[in-house]
Amino acid sequence: MSLKLTTHQSGDVTVVDVTGKLTLGEATSALRDTIREVVAGGARKIVLNMADVSYMDSSGLGELVGAHTTVTNAGGEIKLLSLAKRVHDLLKITKLYTVFEAFEDEASAVASFAPKA
Repeated sequence: MSLKLTTHQSGDVTVVDVTGKLTLGEATSALRDTIREVVAGGARKIVLNMADVSYMDSSGLGELVGAHTTVTNAGGEIKLLSLAKRVHDLLKITKLYTVFEAFEDEASAVASFAPKA
């Protein structure tokens, strides 16, 4: 199964639903292109919904870091949603969970962008 990416808005937050395998090749370039498109379109608050990511390799991990860099350099923030155990473990092993904020549900992820009072 190839990677499928769909986006939707939740208020001023762009949610990118990622489905399939995030591996070297078309999948990572599709994610890179999608992130660049939404950033170019003005999105600065982005949530990557990883609920349906069945597998991710080191290239997928690298692409997540790349996406983080792209969004951060544009003055935005990217957060992760619904990590599968395998993906969560991968982030933990590589210490990348310190880079990404991860949430269990979309409402919490979206709310996390609200300005802190």
